[in-house]
Amino acid sequence: MMLAPADGPVRAVVRPEIARRARLDEASDLSADELGVRLARAGVTLHDPDHLFYLPAHAWPAAADARVARRLTALDRAAFDAFQDAASEQDREDAWVELDHWAVFGCFEGDRLVSAASLCLWQDSAIADLGVLTLAPFRGRGIARTVVRSICGFSRQQGFEPQYRCQLDNHASVALARACGLVPYGKWMVAADALEREDG
Repeated sequence: MMLAPADGPVRAVVRPEIARRARLDEASDLSADELGVRLARAGVTLHDPDHLFYLPAHAWPAAADARVARRLTALDRAAFDAFQDAASEQDREDAWVELDHWAVFGCFEGDRLVSAASLCLWQDSAIADLGVLTLAPFRGRGIARTVVRSICGFSRQQGFEPQYRCQLDNHASVALARACGLVPYGKWMVAADALEREDG
């Protein structure tokens, strides 16, 4: 994987066999583009980059509006399933919000779940990776902002740093991150087979 911070050098983590195949031991001070070319020649395909957003150090999410987002439990399964059924397959795939993740928060309109966010813990780290999904008819009302602020506050209370990721061209998601007080850290690229191993 490669991480291009907003400031500072690009960082990469490469398995030894890939490093040998890409001849990384023969080079130093490679640019991100040069490293990408060498990895491609070694047969490594990188996914399109994601933005990475975090809360600033010692910052807490801004107060949410009058709406209430609450933690979801197994008792919300029927509402969550209906919520997932009402979302497009692409939206579900992009957001990756699941009821069995470490923590899940949601906002309701009446009895209907209309926005949800979930956190997955990264192995051996203090990072909680965040996904958020709002049903299309309910977007633009500040509902997702309430959910994200609530789950970020919970994450910090539990001692984990919330990490918000989204595709570079997902302008609505970028705007949501900024509205929630999150700041860009950099761009993250991971090899396609790495995600397959993680999901498997």
